[in-house]
Amino acid sequence: MLDRILPALLLAALLLLVIGAVRRILLWRAGQPEAVDLAAGLLAMPRRYLVDLHHVVDRDKAMSRTHVATAGGFVLAMLLILPVYLFNLRSPFLLWPLLFATALMFVGAVFVTRRRIHPPERLSKGPWMRLPKSLLSFSASFFVLTLIASGLLPDQFGGWLFSAILLIGIALGLSELLFGMGWGGPMKHAFAGALHLAFHRRPERFGGGRSTGLKAVDLDGALGVAEPKDFKWNQLLGFDACVQCGRCQAVCPAFAAGQPLNPKKLIQDMVVGLAGGTDANYTGSAYPGKPIGDAKGGPGQVIVDGLVSADTLWSCTTCRACVEECPMMIEHVDAIVDMRRYLTLERGETPHKGAEVIDNLIATDNPNGFDPASRVHWAADLELPLIKDKQKADVLFWVSDGAFDMRSQRILRAFVKILRAANVDFAILGDEEKDSGDVARRLGDDATFQQLARQNIATLSQYQFNRIVTTDPHAFHVLRNEYGELGGHYDVMHHSMFINDLLEQHQLRVNSTSTGTVTYHDPCYLGRYNGEYESPRSVLAALGIEVSEMQRSGFRSRCCGGGGGAPITDVPGERRIADMRIEDARAVQADTIAVACQQCTAMLEGVVEPRPQIRDLAELVAEQLAEVH
Repeated sequence: MLDRILPALLLAALLLLVIGAVRRILLWRAGQPEAVDLAAGLLAMPRRYLVDLHHVVDRDKAMSRTHVATAGGFVLAMLLILPVYLFNLRSPFLLWPLLFATALMFVGAVFVTRRRIHPPERLSKGPWMRLPKSLLSFSASFFVLTLIASGLLPDQFGGWLFSAILLIGIALGLSELLFGMGWGGPMKHAFAGALHLAFHRRPERFGGGRSTGLKAVDLDGALGVAEPKDFKWNQLLGFDACVQCGRCQAVCPAFAAGQPLNPKKLIQDMVVGLAGGTDANYTGSAYPGKPIGDAKGGPGQVIVDGLVSADTLWSCTTCRACVEECPMMIEHVDAIVDMRRYLTLERGETPHKGAEVIDNLIATDNPNGFDPASRVHWAADLELPLIKDKQKADVLFWVSDGAFDMRSQRILRAFVKILRAANVDFAILGDEEKDSGDVARRLGDDATFQQLARQNIATLSQYQFNRIVTTDPHAFHVLRNEYGELGGHYDVMHHSMFINDLLEQHQLRVNSTSTGTVTYHDPCYLGRYNGEYESPRSVLAALGIEVSEMQRSGFRSRCCGGGGGAPITDVPGERRIADMRIEDARAVQADTIAVACQQCTAMLEGVVEPRPQIRDLAELVAEQLAEVH
């Protein structure tokens, strides 16, 4: 009976998979054009899946091994099932590997089942709860069937009833793992995910690379994303790759603070917009304070106030914790900024002080509207060299908007002290420097960003320097990673990197210090955006400081809440992100939090005392300078 029915069942499942896959591809292609190298992407996909993707998945060792067993066993099993049961090739060279593949898959499925008995809150439930049963059914049925095919069990083993049970098990498995793969079940992520890796919008992320700079808007075209079909087609593909594991939710500072953002729910709402319908069948955590079932959309319907609220988009600090943690390498932040661009550029709806900040940037080239001529007042007694007087210097010190903030000015003065102690040939732009444009870009105003960037690039082109150094990770990021698209290519260093180089080259000597228990807070735009984790810690080690690491540090560092214009848009939540970060420091009994970002300093010092002291690396080093002999 099985020999007659099984080939027809396999063919039917494969045909339905193809029909569903074509339907899904047509949904993705409703998005905007984006050039990709089809052949190169498909050829690169296996390595991206087996190496790059599993580099992220492997952070959870147990689930990594479970995924290798389950997914690897399934792929190998399907490659062998087709020749064995569709074309009746009963060679031992196929049957024995098939037994191994189905056994491996069964073991993995057992661990998936255990995981789903008491699933973590971040995991979606609903259809995902039936997936372990389908995996077990598929692997066990084909394992027993292959035992019969290989002669290890007799042909009539178990009689017709057992054969019927096997057939039901196979049908259940195929309906989920093949039919569902193309038609929107839990296994959809496997099909969409493979193609997402092949045609990823940021191929530079693979092979150990890094790509974090936002892509410039064509100001003569559509300004941002209003409807799902306004996304690039491979962005829509990326949304469909979501496995609903909730890792992004678990690390999102806005979600933890009770603001109306859950990055997993956001991606699933984009999938609703892609295919049409509502979020009524979504079975994961909601946006804090918002019910499930209200989101409705389609490819041509405006997203904001249909699928998501504007507050959801403005809650994001653009810290990239979600992107860093995503095992499918989905780009949540790109999507959020794309939608912000529409709100800001097309609808003029930047909330709270957002519009005022943008107006200030346009009128005075700084977010607070200060007189541009006062940009160097903080250093009136320092007699800093101006690049327009020198024309050339080894280091151009990019002061950034800390020049207008009294607390940040102390950091800038400390860094100047370090530069002079090391006899660095440096200069500043003075009142020729304009805002880097970071805040405008994160608020969605790419027009203002591009205007500021082009003005800065034109100014920089007049002078000769070897590198730019700044104490501001946000300016560091845009100068290093986002000006290049507009023609500004520079060697840019953050001051933590530059100080570390001075120490390693013995241009700077420091004394050891005793400051009690010190922890270090990784700024998002230095760490996750630019991969710089070691230089700040090396600087602290040179001061004789042993860092007491917070539980969330390095690439998993918790955001201070100051990025992405979040303090400007000021979406209310249940608590402040900065308060949570101070609690992280209190957990390791820190007396001092060492920081390397002016915005982080401002956010953390805004927490009500008593709390640890907040000290920038430049301040700590400047206090311990020793004479160079």
